[in-house]
Amino acid sequence: MAKLVSSTYGDALFDLALEENRLTETGEEITALKETFLDNEELLKLLNHPKIVKEEKLAFIEQVFSGRISDEVLGFLHIIVEKDRHNDIFGIFDYFLHKVREYQGIGTAYVASAVPLTDIQKQAVKKRLLETTRYESFEIDYEVKPELLGGLVIRIEDRVVDSSLKTQIDILSKKLSSVQLS
Repeated sequence: MAKLVSSTYGDALFDLALEENRLTETGEEITALKETFLDNEELLKLLNHPKIVKEEKLAFIEQVFSGRISDEVLGFLHIIVEKDRHNDIFGIFDYFLHKVREYQGIGTAYVASAVPLTDIQKQAVKKRLLETTRYESFEIDYEVKPELLGGLVIRIEDRVVDSSLKTQIDILSKKLSSVQLS
């Protein structure tokens, strides 16, 4: 259900931003809003408080964000509060930002390695990802996982390329354990 809510509201905001030719600006505003909500837990607590009526929540949003964000994004926040979807706000923001990156040809990759990669290795990974995908650029998060022993694990959306030494050893171990000696 949460994914349906995120996609419904995220698609609506995306379509509005695209129609208004404000995709980049709206993306920047949503990124800033997300950071604001993450940095100030009290904002979300206030929106989720059951004893505060919607009118007060809407007035609060107006007071805090009016003049700081565009009228379109402010109106979008109003709709989220009016429809009691404030619990889904991060899912909506993430879905929207993902859709903007996709539209702009920016991929997101997560790369795990056993040891920290050098800048040259990171550039080689990025170059290879650009050659083998439809993306024009990449945002890459690198993580060191010593348990991999060697190689890389690369995740882009729901696709995983696992060339780690640990996985290769596990595969070989399973094959060897299935061999029957007579």
